[in-house]
Amino acid sequence: MSVVIYRDGQLLASAVAARLVTVLVDAQAERGSASVVLTGGGIGTAVLAALAQTPARDAIDWPHLDIWWGDERFQATGDPERNETGARAALLDHVAVDPGRVHPMPGPDGPDGDSPEAAAARYASWLSDAYGAVPSFDVLMLGIGPEGHVASLFPHMPALTDSRSVVAVHDSPKPPPTRLSLTFPSIQAAREVWILASGAEKADAVAAVVSGSSPADVPAAGARGTERTLLLVDRDAAAKIPA
Repeated sequence: MSVVIYRDGQLLASAVAARLVTVLVDAQAERGSASVVLTGGGIGTAVLAALAQTPARDAIDWPHLDIWWGDERFQATGDPERNETGARAALLDHVAVDPGRVHPMPGPDGPDGDSPEAAAARYASWLSDAYGAVPSFDVLMLGIGPEGHVASLFPHMPALTDSRSVVAVHDSPKPPPTRLSLTFPSIQAAREVWILASGAEKADAVAAVVSGSSPADVPAAGARGTERTLLLVDRDAAAKIPA
C-alpha cells in the first residue's frame, strides 16, 4: 500500500480526479475500454464533482467506460441516500456516458422488488456476464468509515467472509440498515484499489489500516488491488499515522 497525503479535502478531491483521468485514459488506450467502481460519501462525491469541473475530463472516452458501484443503500431510484443519486448529480448527468454501461445496484423499485438478496444476486450476474467468474475493474474507489468499514463491509459482520461477489447486508450499524455491497473477492480482483479519506474523524481508521490491523476489525485493511493499492488522504485524516 502506498500512502499519499494532500493538504486538505479540496486538493485531495482534485488530485484524485486528475489521477482517475490518467488511469482510465491509459486503460482505454491499451484495451479500448475501461471500468471504474464508484463510492459515495462526502469525499467520493467530491471527487466526481471535481472530475466534472476539470477540462481534462474530455480525455476520457465516456461511451466506452463501464461504471459500477461498490455498495448501495437499498432505497428506491432517486432517493437522496443512494450513492447513485449523488454520482449522477455530481458527474454522470454531465458527461456522455452510455446508459447501457452504467450499472447502478437495484433498489426495492427494481425487478426483484423488496428482496435485497435477489437484487444482490442480480448484480452478481451482471458482473459475471461482463467479466466472467471474477470481476476485473481498472479502478475501484472506496471511502472509509470512522470504524474502518469500506463499501458496506462493517467490522465483524458476516459479509466479510462471504465468497459471493455481491451480498445483501442487513442490520448495518450505519443507517439505512439494508444495503448491497461488493465483497472482498470482488474488491481484491480490481487492478487498482484506492481508499479515500478526508477529515479528522477518519484518522483512527486510517492509522489502523497503515498499522496492519486485521480486516475483521478494520475492513479497510483487507482492501487491496492486484497491481496497486493507494491510501489517498488529507492531512486531517493522516494525523495519527505512525511515524
